[in-house]
Amino acid sequence: MKILISQKAPAKMTAYETLVSKYGAELEFRPFFRIEPLTSREFREQKINLPDYTAIVFSSRHTIDAYFKLCEELRFKVPETMKYFCSSELVAMYLQKHIVYRKRKIFYGTGTQESIVELIGPKHKGERFLVTKSAGANADALTSLLAGAGVEYSEAELVKSVTEDLKDINPASYDIVAMYNSADVKSLYENFPDFKQGDTKFVAYGRGIAKAMEDAGLRIDIQGPTPEAPSVAKAIELYLQNK
Repeated sequence: MKILISQKAPAKMTAYETLVSKYGAELEFRPFFRIEPLTSREFREQKINLPDYTAIVFSSRHTIDAYFKLCEELRFKVPETMKYFCSSELVAMYLQKHIVYRKRKIFYGTGTQESIVELIGPKHKGERFLVTKSAGANADALTSLLAGAGVEYSEAELVKSVTEDLKDINPASYDIVAMYNSADVKSLYENFPDFKQGDTKFVAYGRGIAKAMEDAGLRIDIQGPTPEAPSVAKAIELYLQNK
């Protein structure tokens, strides 16, 4: 059994051991795309003036790197009074790469959009928020909550996905293909415009990727995360158990 996973190989393969030992799976890890920061020229096209904002929302390490890179290129010195709202503690801790963490106003949620809005609450409602995201990404889940709470915000694309060259592989030759991001679907069809799914089973990990796959006409055979399958490896294992 051959399984293609659209990410880099993890440092520890523990989660996949059962697939290999029990089902004889051959695993191939292959990122379908890479993330790159927008150039200052691309960013300027959005007509966003960085000094206008007193708070910023980050949901990934990529957008953090891109933001500080842009600030440097645009000669904008981020004020010490800037407030940072992050989707999780992991994202928040990454800010240490760019700022003195203990001297800044940093808040982090539990990974949900609702938790970010709860952090803002009445106390920070008067700030002007910049919601960072990837080019083409839909931030409606968060921005609709912000609008409902009467929070002033703008959206800013800071990074973009760039399709990797996958033409040395044949996705239809795999028994299972796992994808995580809508950019994976874009990459699949840019590399293989005539791709037909056939008997290949597709794993959709996350709500966003599931919608992108459905819009592309791909059949989803395995889906996660769920309470029973919190990871792609577990979702595949449960699927194989029930075959």
